[in-house]
Amino acid sequence: MSSSDTIVSLDIGTSKVRAIIGELSGGTINIIGVGSADSEGIRKGSIVDIDQTVQSIRSAIDHAERMVGIQISDVYVGISGNHISLQSSHGVVAVSNEDREIGEDDIVRVLQAAKVIALPPEREIIDVVPKQYVVDGLEGIHDPRGMIGVRLEVEAIIITGAKTGIHNLRRVVDKAGLRCADLVLMSLASGHMALSKDEKSIGTILVDIGAGATTISVFENGTIAATSTLPIGGDFITSDIAYGLHTQSDNAEKVKLKYGCAVIEDAAEEQQFRVPRIGSNVEKQFSQVDLANIIEPRVQEIFQLVRAEVYRMGYGDAPGGYVLAGGSMSLPGMLTIAQLELGVSVRTATPDYIGVRDPSFVGGVGIIQFVSKSLRGRVTNARPKQAAVKQTAAVAAEKTGWFEKVKNFFSEFI
Repeated sequence: MSSSDTIVSLDIGTSKVRAIIGELSGGTINIIGVGSADSEGIRKGSIVDIDQTVQSIRSAIDHAERMVGIQISDVYVGISGNHISLQSSHGVVAVSNEDREIGEDDIVRVLQAAKVIALPPEREIIDVVPKQYVVDGLEGIHDPRGMIGVRLEVEAIIITGAKTGIHNLRRVVDKAGLRCADLVLMSLASGHMALSKDEKSIGTILVDIGAGATTISVFENGTIAATSTLPIGGDFITSDIAYGLHTQSDNAEKVKLKYGCAVIEDAAEEQQFRVPRIGSNVEKQFSQVDLANIIEPRVQEIFQLVRAEVYRMGYGDAPGGYVLAGGSMSLPGMLTIAQLELGVSVRTATPDYIGVRDPSFVGGVGIIQFVSKSLRGRVTNARPKQAAVKQTAAVAAEKTGWFEKVKNFFSEFI
């Protein structure tokens, strides 16, 4: 298996670090390896301890490598956080080819032109996402390659982030013995996997509820339009359980995963469990109803904050409704509360691959799909150019051969 056949995504979250290996075969993606490790050194989505984060990355990578039997060197790393911002930009270039056919080089140049914007010294460009291309005044073009034109324009969204966060992310990947092939905005990757083409066009809200933060992304007219991060997530539910049951956070997390239910009405009184109490050697018994009484108010608050933030962003009437992802969505009853609190159509996104059928893998699988589409587009559009070069070389060789024959013919008479 060559390195060009595989794409490895690295999702560094607050609770887990996940490495996913995707294999490209015949235009399709197969998930062949998954590595996961408890995340240390991350608080609310930000790196607070370099060495602990490096150890978590190595553990996840080792786990994935052992599953597949290959050595991972390059990874595509997801980036998120409240330091991410979007801004519109515009780029213009003249088509460089003599025949005025727009090629890959022209696309690269016009996107580079869109990147020429004024940025504060503490910020850095992560990516540029084209909204539409304009060829000689003709708007609404999504892929201008192969078209004939003189002037190529692009309306794009520039994704920027804080240099500190970006450099620390690259630093931990480098110290883990890996090469960061590229940074991918998690919201963009998750949207690529979780949303259909129609959902991205009409306007849909993607909500990724992780352990330490909740990321809200708005998709409109086929691409991401806005993003925001709330510093609240599944860890707050765990903290409430630890406080309510008067137990340690580790015990609270285990109880949440095994017995947790976000809807009091769905909880069973006969479902009993015992937890050790802080400051005592005695374990106390609780029921699933007791646990649901702690969880439901916090889950309601999370979705109320999400709804308020979406309205603040100006997208409260999104026709596509809400699509939910993230590890916290695995808790039973979350979708029910979301439907009650958000008041519009709501569904949960789950990857349709064996081994990753869980909302927590939406971002990692999305990175692989997003990168594979980009690479596939470059290869597909490079082939005609290569074929043209070969054809031109063949014609030149044929002409040269004919000229040599004529010259040799006349030389016999001189």
